[in-house]
Amino acid sequence: MDIKLNYIEKGKGTPLVLLHGNGGSLECFRSQIEYFSKKYRVIALDTRGHGKSPRGDKPFTIKQFADDLKDFLDELGIKRVILLGFSDGGNIALTFALKYGEYVEKLILNGANLFPKGLKAYCRIPIIINCKITKLFSRLNKCALKKYELLSLMTDEPNISFDELKNVAAPTLVIVGSADMIKHSHSLSIANALPDSAFVVIKGTHGIVYQRPDEFNKAVDKFLNL
Repeated sequence: MDIKLNYIEKGKGTPLVLLHGNGGSLECFRSQIEYFSKKYRVIALDTRGHGKSPRGDKPFTIKQFADDLKDFLDELGIKRVILLGFSDGGNIALTFALKYGEYVEKLILNGANLFPKGLKAYCRIPIIINCKITKLFSRLNKCALKKYELLSLMTDEPNISFDELKNVAAPTLVIVGSADMIKHSHSLSIANALPDSAFVVIKGTHGIVYQRPDEFNKAVDKFLNL
């Protein structure tokens, strides 16, 4: 691995790994770290080029982030985890589960999508426009390049088919906000395509993980106790 990912951990027991969303950091999981560390070894990390983790030289893609996670777990000697991903973190978690399924005991996908058109049009179209604008300046300005890379993750990725989901062996919770930026029909189709899944809707927007942490944590805890 060309970089060292920034992370924090708290608690003991089965590792519960938390993956944040696009442009975010592990800080979005403060409520989850406190709540779940009472029963689990909670590990929250900053993905490549996010938070306090360096960008490195490797591709800035969902697949690379999944490979980074595999290297990260191997460095810690962890071979089995519960994986919780929010937004792009959910996309990373799902990509990881498809490629390295033997590592995943249970999977929680919060606001994940299989492809860009899974986002509602009113969210996706401004992202596409901003991505095109920042691309024009990305060769001249480092800040524009960073923004372009982040936006590209949402305009170009992920690229997962519904048929691929049959290969996810781990029990999976698909959890979304009632007014999520991900189409409700898309989220429900993800849950239906998974072999062993539960589907939960919490009143709120895309950020229920930090907007409604008590309800979110209880729903995840219930799933983990099944």
